Amino acid sequence: MDIQTVAWWKAIVESMNDGVLVIDRAGIVRTINPEYTNITGVTPDIIGKPLVAYRPGAQLPKTLIDGESRVGVYRKARGREYVVDMAPIIVDGEIIGAVSVCKSLNEVHTLTQELAKQQETVAELKKQMRSIYKVKYTFEDIISQDSKMRDLISIAKKTALTNLPILITGESGTGKELFAQSIHHTSLRTNEPFIAVNCSAIPVTSIENELFGYAEGAFVGALQGGKSGLFEMADGGTLFLDEIGDLSMDVQAKILRVLQEGSIRRIGEVVERKINVRIVAATHRDLRQMIAKDLFRSELFYRLNVVSIQIPSLRERKLDIPLIINSVTPQSYTVDEEVMNFLTSYDWPGNVRELRNVIDFAVCMTEEKRISIQHLPDFMRKHHTLYADETRIIPLHEAVDEAEKKILQHALQYVGATVQERLKLANELGISLATLYNKMKKYQLN
Repeated sequence: MDIQTVAWWKAIVESMNDGVLVIDRAGIVRTINPEYTNITGVTPDIIGKPLVAYRPGAQLPKTLIDGESRVGVYRKARGREYVVDMAPIIVDGEIIGAVSVCKSLNEVHTLTQELAKQQETVAELKKQMRSIYKVKYTFEDIISQDSKMRDLISIAKKTALTNLPILITGESGTGKELFAQSIHHTSLRTNEPFIAVNCSAIPVTSIENELFGYAEGAFVGALQGGKSGLFEMADGGTLFLDEIGDLSMDVQAKILRVLQEGSIRRIGEVVERKINVRIVAATHRDLRQMIAKDLFRSELFYRLNVVSIQIPSLRERKLDIPLIINSVTPQSYTVDEEVMNFLTSYDWPGNVRELRNVIDFAVCMTEEKRISIQHLPDFMRKHHTLYADETRIIPLHEAVDEAEKKILQHALQYVGATVQERLKLANELGISLATLYNKMKKYQLN
């Protein structure tokens, strides 16, 4: 090794903030740096002398014999306390010396205190996150006297105490997230996060980033330091994947892998991150039909469908309608019998969500805390006109409009919002895509 290289290495050692002492194979001290002197009080006079002669009880020579590293060895000498790490210096399989690296105990205490503060901060952040992602609803909030619904609630309560994946199906507005939150609340994960994501509301280009996170520099615009995904945020708790039928086949494959391996990989990373997440998925679509059309992975379906909860529509449990109306109507308000009878007979294509919206509107409209037909939304009053006098002769175009709107409302419950899906629906209805959109606009349908 030339003089310049030796000087370079010596400069590196002397600039270090840790104390360094090196001995050769004979146990002779070859170098120490200034920080070693500051920490231990040992001066450069020791260089060229046997370590054991100058410092009886030194453990570094033992490293020459057994080749074992020693970490965190406590030392106290000359009223100074410090911690030492020791390791052999090996070249071509042969031990040619050993190195001792030390830190003052005061510095160790400072680092320990700083680490404790950081751990407290992380724990507090986790606590805050859990409070943010706590569920709002429990099984007590599911109002029903329908026997089928009571059976479903019983099944959900039993399976809530397991870690089994759950698939909740049913029309939009039937209360799928209400069931999902109730399951989480009853589970052993109740104190951990409940993360809900509407898969149909996130752009296709962003869904993988949101679910799995990404590494720094994974793509243009990626945040410095990367970003954790929803799977990581839900670690220990429950991830609710609403409208899972709207996910692409590629994303479905990645979710399947998470279920199989119990780990995720951020976009742009090769390292696997272990996670412990319970999956509750929901959809208004017929997944079996989608599988037949190669739009949904059968393997993922069977992974998710371990427990299946199919929530009936509101029109299938009309006995629950008065109960729900009374539960969402403020206590000081009354509902006319005529209104109650009409609302109970209505088919509710938007299910419980639509019923709640109608009652909220009526409560806002009435000034006497009494809800009558005149306080209902305009489209409901039109329906009531037909309901009240089905024998009354009305203009044919009105009857056609009512029937057409009802058919469209029902059909739109079972298709997505993409152009391809709406085109398929238009073909099935025997109209053009433009006509479908015009009628949706006419009847104020989404």
